[in-house]
Amino acid sequence: MYLEIVTPEESLYAGEVDLVQLPGTSGSFEIMKNHAPIISNLTKGKIKVKANDKNTFFDIEGGIIECHDNNLIVLAEK
Repeated sequence: MYLEIVTPEESLYAGEVDLVQLPGTSGSFEIMKNHAPIISNLTKGKIKVKANDKNTFFDIEGGIIECHDNNLIVLAEK
């Protein structure tokens, strides 16, 4: 699935991923390939991106995620 993480200042990530773990307002949650469509608020925490058996982490202050048809976009505050 394809992920984009953007802030008002810059693009933090763009590319194919296997899994994304996000800091939701009601707790951490994960999105994998073929996840149901979702729009959710994010809180302060870390985004974990797993791609090619490598984990990358991004610190955010909050934001919004939208997932639809294996395309994810995170509008993050950094």
